Amino acid sequence: MKLIDGKVISESIKQRVMLQVNELKEQGVEPCLAVIIVGDDFASRTYVNNKKKTCEYVGIKSLEFAMPETTTQEELLSLVEKLNADNSVHGILCQLPIPKHIDEKVILNAIRPDKDVDAFHPVNAGHIMIGDGTLLPCTPAGIMEMLKYEGIEIAGKNCVVIGRSNIVGKPMAMLLINASGTVTVCNSKTQNLAEITKEADILVAAVGKAKFITADMVKQGAVVVDVGMNRDEEGKRCGDVDFEAVKDVASHITPVPGGVGLMTVAMLMQNTVTAAKIQNNK
Repeated sequence: MKLIDGKVISESIKQRVMLQVNELKEQGVEPCLAVIIVGDDFASRTYVNNKKKTCEYVGIKSLEFAMPETTTQEELLSLVEKLNADNSVHGILCQLPIPKHIDEKVILNAIRPDKDVDAFHPVNAGHIMIGDGTLLPCTPAGIMEMLKYEGIEIAGKNCVVIGRSNIVGKPMAMLLINASGTVTVCNSKTQNLAEITKEADILVAAVGKAKFITADMVKQGAVVVDVGMNRDEEGKRCGDVDFEAVKDVASHITPVPGGVGLMTVAMLMQNTVTAAKIQNNK
């Protein structure tokens, strides 16, 4: 079993981003990411701080707009419009979840597609669908980078994605299809799930249930990618995969923590630089 080390691979992405940032700065462009956070959700605050720290590390300017829980949809939209019009801002990210009284869809759709570094806008989703996307959703794009780094062939392989969210499951399936994988997408209503997962050469678990994937659901020698971020019964961080049991069956496996999560932030940095290049015709 080989551990797919998110720490090592995300560092290689960040080094690549640093070079691109320096090149852009030499041409008079300072890549800039604006992060909006509404309310005081603890996990969101942790993620935002992490993103700011990574921006600093790679040389990207970061702006934070922290808004109270009571912010109205109109106020949030007006901030998005202001950032859309600001040529010095290349990426806009609205940290989810946002308070229930605001329509998440309306906000995400208001972000200019070429500044949409999460790649949630329908225009970007459409480009991913037809296979010519330049801004890609950070988590699925990070997983593709991991497979590439490890030299894992996708073409012709049976790929099973568990989870159909717009953030991970669906775009993950599209990226694997675009790489000529044979893809099955499973969800909570899928029947005979273990029979399907057992056929997978590449298994991506994004289901949000602690240790849901057990050893008897995994084909001998499969590549197992764990997108989950859960807590086990002892309160320790764990993924959707029962790591200790599955690692003896898999040929490659991502750990939690130290796997996919680190790639997500690294790919956000890459998207910000890509967006800066697009907007400045570089």
